[in-house]
Amino acid sequence: MDKKIVIPGDLLSADTRKAGYGTYVKNNKIYSSFCGIENLKDDKAVVIPLAGGYIPSVNDVVIGIVIVVTPSNWIMDIASPYDGLFHVSEYPRRIESREMPEILNVGDSMIIRVKDVDSSMKIELGLRDSNFHKLKTGLIVEVEPVKVPRVIGHGGSMISMLKKETNCSIFVGQNGRIWIDGKDEDVELLSRALRKIEAEAQRSGLTDRIYNFLKNERIVQKESNNLKFFKNAHNGAKLAKEDHSEEIYRKIDVLLDPKN
Repeated sequence: MDKKIVIPGDLLSADTRKAGYGTYVKNNKIYSSFCGIENLKDDKAVVIPLAGGYIPSVNDVVIGIVIVVTPSNWIMDIASPYDGLFHVSEYPRRIESREMPEILNVGDSMIIRVKDVDSSMKIELGLRDSNFHKLKTGLIVEVEPVKVPRVIGHGGSMISMLKKETNCSIFVGQNGRIWIDGKDEDVELLSRALRKIEAEAQRSGLTDRIYNFLKNERIVQKESNNLKFFKNAHNGAKLAKEDHSEEIYRKIDVLLDPKN
């Protein structure tokens, strides 16, 4: 059964210890911050928004894409109405302005942290962690930022299952950009699973639903690969037989030639 839809200000719980994503506490009670899907667990009250763009907050970890290189900043699209500024001084080592395009150029993407957000929504980005780096391989899939909690799952359950079942590396940015890397067929399967999560985020039992989807798709992949193998084997055998027959006919022609 689908979960209850709530609007901002709806009462969710009287136990403030359960306050989770998409909620706020007032007068020792938990209320919804969004118009979205109520998701009440034993230990958390969560609201999954039905829609909405990404609004940066300090310490968010996002995937940014360079759109402009200036003498002192990389300006990044962070999938928000507001661009992010990554100052050259935030780079782990000292570099000159002329070197900046060699480090990061327009179109390059990277995992980066929101360092500061001021009242005018000037977004400063930082790179003071070894886990934050330029993305050189893989694929970036974008989902609605409000669906990110569903991609991660309760206690990381969804993302752990996705990694295990697809054999892919995954990083989920809080701005809705998701980096995935692995074998081509695995990346393609994971990309479709992410689209399914985005489309069905409001449904209950989503982790089990996506698990069954991946299992079924793996069966289809295996059957398809087996069919291709048998077809190739059959074609190979046929070609070998034809080549052999041609050789026999050539020898017979030589024997029947009156000049011999």
